[in-house]
Amino acid sequence: MSEPRPPFPPFTEESARRKVQAAEDAWNTRDPHRVASAYTPDSVWRNRDLFVTGREEIVRFLTAKWERELDYALRKSLWSFDGNRIAVRFQYEWHDAAGQWWRSYGNELWQFDAHGLMERREASINDVPIAESDRRILGPRPEADHGTDIPLR
Repeated sequence: MSEPRPPFPPFTEESARRKVQAAEDAWNTRDPHRVASAYTPDSVWRNRDLFVTGREEIVRFLTAKWERELDYALRKSLWSFDGNRIAVRFQYEWHDAAGQWWRSYGNELWQFDAHGLMERREASINDVPIAESDRRILGPRPEADHGTDIPLR
């Protein structure tokens, strides 16, 4: 049995916001094992055009992602919630090996089990090249900014 991950569904606005911030904080560590531990052992993902099933595949996917997406820094924002589901929008910035900076915009749909583990994740993501001088996500979100919405662009 995996460790429970509070808060648990059904979500309130406050608990959904805490869940979103916890996910943002975990992804900003760029630690594939830490991130994967928040998902059920048989979690199912759609990430862009890829389909990933289970924690082992999640770890492989994230390891490869963060080898390509250098200096990755993420912001997530609660969009909606109902019962055991949460919808978020997000933006993250990273650069490739050639030094080109990117801002990736996306939406995710999450579904949780009774223990607060994510059992399903669907992500749609678009990448936009940006100049380094246009960066605005410079690392993990300072605690004073938790709950602050992210701009549209």
